[in-house]
Amino acid sequence: MLNGPSFLKGHGTENDFVILPDPDGALDLPPAAVARLCDRRAGIGADGVLRVVRSAAHPEAASMAAEAEWFMDYRNSDGSIAEMCGNGVRVFARYLVLAGLAKSGDLAVATRAGVRQVHVEADRPGAPGQVTVRMGRAGLPDSGSVVVTVGELSWPALHVDMGNPHAVAFVDDLAQAGNLYEAPSVVPASAYPAGVNVEFVVDRGPGHVAMRVHERGSGETRSCGTGACAVMVAAARRDGADPALTGQPVTYTVDVPGGRLVITERVDGVVEMTGPAVVLAEGQLSTEWLES
Repeated sequence: MLNGPSFLKGHGTENDFVILPDPDGALDLPPAAVARLCDRRAGIGADGVLRVVRSAAHPEAASMAAEAEWFMDYRNSDGSIAEMCGNGVRVFARYLVLAGLAKSGDLAVATRAGVRQVHVEADRPGAPGQVTVRMGRAGLPDSGSVVVTVGELSWPALHVDMGNPHAVAFVDDLAQAGNLYEAPSVVPASAYPAGVNVEFVVDRGPGHVAMRVHERGSGETRSCGTGACAVMVAAARRDGADPALTGQPVTYTVDVPGGRLVITERVDGVVEMTGPAVVLAEGQLSTEWLES
């Protein structure tokens, strides 16, 4: 019989996660254990781990407990800690509703990038409700001339901060990004002292773009929620749109390899992301396997 902690598996536009319910923060989760869980051949397989902890029980989230009962302790597939994961927040919120820990509608989730407000639509027959996350305001740090390079090709990139760092490059063809097994070269390195997520973007039509992404600590993933938000802001500024100046919200459709996200930047600067979130399986881990 298996004797370890329970887990669930979920994804948001095919950005997939192992979900670990740990309300009291009792689970020991060193980087090696996270990497083992995320291994696609010898583990469960995922782009990252979502540990579900009560904010009051986690030292990094205790100060947010009055605003949000639950903390998303997110880890990349290599075991490193990340500030934020947009697709992960949607899946995290979906889990809270399915587990009876929150109700459909509005709820708050604590993250290392701060509290995020989430709206979970009620499910309809045959159609799970969409999940919308208020991702906060985008930062546009002045990092000088940022350049992304893959092989012999280089592009200028815009530094966008969505609670985690992004370098957004517009290209002629998404195939120019290469296989993305390795992180693209980004200079100057001083612009991203803790590493960076790199997005490659092409136009599909007015207010419609498509992207590929190399996620820091995970490699290429099928989707990146914060990356899609960064791409939307970069595309809007390139196209001359800034809601703070025009008084009009801006919405872009962002296609990712795993599906589609709709991103809106409101007049107050808050970026909202809407997309699907699915919890598809649950099980129990072996303690001996996890600790070996």
